[in-house]
Amino acid sequence: MHLPIHLALRREFGDVRRWQARLVVLAAAVLAGLSVVAFTWVTERALELFFALRAQALWLPLLWVPAGTAAIVWLTRRFAPGAAGSGIPQVMAALETPVTAKDRPLFVSLKLAAAKFVLTAAGLLCGLSLGREGPSVQLAAGVMHHARRWLPERSPVTEHGLLVAGGAAGIAAAFNTPLAGIMFAIEELSRKPEQRSSGLLVAAIVLAGLMAVSVYGNATYFGVIQSRALSLDLLWPATVVALASGLAGGLFARLLLVSLAGEGGDRASRWRRASPVRFACACGLAIATIGFVTDGATFGSGYLHSREMLAGSRETPGVFVLFKFLATWLTAWAGVPGGIFAPSLAIGGALGNDIAALTGFGHAPTLIALGMVGFLAAATQAPLTSFIIVMEMVDGHGMVLSLMACALVASAVSRVLGRPLYGALAALQLARLPSALPPPAPPASAMPPG
Repeated sequence: MHLPIHLALRREFGDVRRWQARLVVLAAAVLAGLSVVAFTWVTERALELFFALRAQALWLPLLWVPAGTAAIVWLTRRFAPGAAGSGIPQVMAALETPVTAKDRPLFVSLKLAAAKFVLTAAGLLCGLSLGREGPSVQLAAGVMHHARRWLPERSPVTEHGLLVAGGAAGIAAAFNTPLAGIMFAIEELSRKPEQRSSGLLVAAIVLAGLMAVSVYGNATYFGVIQSRALSLDLLWPATVVALASGLAGGLFARLLLVSLAGEGGDRASRWRRASPVRFACACGLAIATIGFVTDGATFGSGYLHSREMLAGSRETPGVFVLFKFLATWLTAWAGVPGGIFAPSLAIGGALGNDIAALTGFGHAPTLIALGMVGFLAAATQAPLTSFIIVMEMVDGHGMVLSLMACALVASAVSRVLGRPLYGALAALQLARLPSALPPPAPPASAMPPG
């Protein structure tokens, strides 16, 4: 039964608590978006400084990268263990039912947001192969979650809703694509239908994305990819790209999960458990060596390399895909805070470029775009979010269906190879809950005799 119009208007516009909740959520969204904008600026300057230092002495990263990686891992483990890794698994873990309000700061808080900000920037200052998009999710979620203390009693907005909106706002602001943020909330974060249709939370996600637009303009992530009319000559190379990127991205996700879970009984896994800082230093040395061999191509997130490749101003050697793959895996395995979105786009784009050269396809940017969406969809098993992110980079709608098809095929191939990466890593995060830890040993005085 519908309420009379005057009663509906009174309920909608006359409830002070409802308006207070709206203002708190929207103000927090603005702060979250501006935090990601500041994070973007700082991380970009950090990477520029790394390349400026490298230009002074090409051998410097062989010393700077291992030392910096070890320092970052030590600081992370000592002061902010919840800031390690991407940040997306932490937000997903915080949304799980077993996590109480008391335990949620283990995964999302202002302290962790600040640590993520500083340590991720430090990672790019060291030239590590990481992205800022996953950290942006944890950063924005921490800001939004902190706003819960200003919500009125019996507010319709829950902590769960704030976390979903904050995590999605991080994607929206990081990629300058509010639509991708909304899809990320639906595909990866939200598990409750009523929160998927919440107009207030969707408005918060869009508002956070608009903060990035207001500062950086309506610019695309890697520049604009000029699409061309689809034809049958695209079918064969596009199929190769979809299958190859799905296989490569699926193997990448499986390798990451096995490495980070510490499931291997090999010597490297045992060394990582016993001496994580020394292990991180060794990973840093390997990353620096790969960067030295590739003349710096594998250092950093991969933005510049991908932009130049799309513009046709950079020749990409065939070994770039392998070396960038290894550098990104080693960066994540070392345990530093940082994401995989941007490196995944760089790896997938280079893979598409290689297949364009091998098949003689005349329009490489088309296969580069397909490689980007395929590898990202396979690595994250979030095909719709990956499709929307890359779609925003395409000038025109001629590639929309091919991008969507490539994302779905690559994600299907990846599912055959292993579990969804972020869901599995979120399960590992839940092992940090106090209830999941073994009880402490009783003191010696309390031990029974004998």
